[in-house]
Amino acid sequence: MFTELILTSLARFLSGASVRWIDCQPDTCQRVYFANHTSHLDMILIWSALPHNIRRLTRPVAAKDYWDRGPLRRYMAKTYNALLVDRKEIKVHQSPVDVMLREIGSTDSLIIFPEGGRQTGETVGEFKSGLYYLSKKRPDLELVPVYIDNMNRILPRGEFLPVPLLSCITFGPPLWLEAGESKIDFLTRARNAVIQLKEND
Repeated sequence: MFTELILTSLARFLSGASVRWIDCQPDTCQRVYFANHTSHLDMILIWSALPHNIRRLTRPVAAKDYWDRGPLRRYMAKTYNALLVDRKEIKVHQSPVDVMLREIGSTDSLIIFPEGGRQTGETVGEFKSGLYYLSKKRPDLELVPVYIDNMNRILPRGEFLPVPLLSCITFGPPLWLEAGESKIDFLTRARNAVIQLKEND
């Protein structure tokens, strides 16, 4: 609890993050928060922006090959209750989507980054199919788009120490997979929901 408080406060201090909720309110219902991805601090910043009672039910999904490297990263991942996904050894009968759904059960929420790898921050990259399959297998989950502004400049690619700047995190209105909606149409709609938050920034 104390470590969580310290790391959360540090993340907010370094980013100067302001948080906006547009047509959406913090809630303990099961959700998938999906966001643009420009920095290794993204998962920490979104998690830290949530109220405490929601944070403790929310698991950021992160790359095992990065966050399992070294005692400090492993300790931080444990503090944030991160769900580490192995991107190198994907098994047919234990896909990352199946692992996520098993881990969250009927209570927890997720933070994911559908672009996969980090982007430059200038545009929102194409979404990979994970969000679609999560929704298809659990259509009851609320899908909440999130746009993070400025994080690519706070912790640029290849840098270790963050540069304090002002950033903004915007949570948008929830969406769901519609009956009969194709994977391409759904991923386009979900990506556009994040882009819309960027344009309203």
